Amino acid sequence: MSSNEKHQTDGRTGDAHASSPSDPRSGPYILLFFILGLALSMVVGWSIFPKLLYSQKSQPIDFNHKLHLEQVDNGCQSCHFFREDGSFSGSPRLAQCTDCHAELLGESENEKIFVEHYVATDREVPWLVYSRQPDCVFFSHSAHVFGAKMDCETCHGPIGKSESLKPYEENRITGLSRDIWGRNIAGFKQNTWDRMKMDDCAQCHAQHDTLHDSSVQTGRDACFVCHK
Repeated sequence: MSSNEKHQTDGRTGDAHASSPSDPRSGPYILLFFILGLALSMVVGWSIFPKLLYSQKSQPIDFNHKLHLEQVDNGCQSCHFFREDGSFSGSPRLAQCTDCHAELLGESENEKIFVEHYVATDREVPWLVYSRQPDCVFFSHSAHVFGAKMDCETCHGPIGKSESLKPYEENRITGLSRDIWGRNIAGFKQNTWDRMKMDDCAQCHAQHDTLHDSSVQTGRDACFVCHK
């Protein structure tokens, strides 16, 4: 047998052992790669992606909601009050805090920072608001607290019982808090306060549809009732 004939014979032998996607024997390998790829995607999606998507920030100073709630008479509305026109004041302004904290009351390091850095310099505390919604969203606290008789805890959770502020996790893309999307990257929730997405508003409104009688537009769930 000549060298050329031997080479041609070896080449046919090699082709006979090579697998192709149409080869039934390659099926298990394709399935294995699919499973490995799916598992890798789930690890990246559930564990690594959330850490990359959110940056963690600290509040300017810590705040003890539980301690302050024990000192006031009107619950959450003692600091997060409604103005005479029914609009919601949001986070307390410096002037409210200085009613009590014009000078140091205790030995708390956070109170010391607050008095020295903000009260003494007449600067507002740049709080990072966990529940801040996109600019296109309109939400009436008055309609929900007074109209629907909802507790603050329904949307904000038991924050009144907390002794320290949790880290603020900011979405690198939207700039909003993780509290809006929720802790679960897939959007699952166990409590009403686990997230603040439009779906959560729609779910609650669907359950309490009889409350929608404040206006014709509200009763019809018109888009511009909630979107500017």
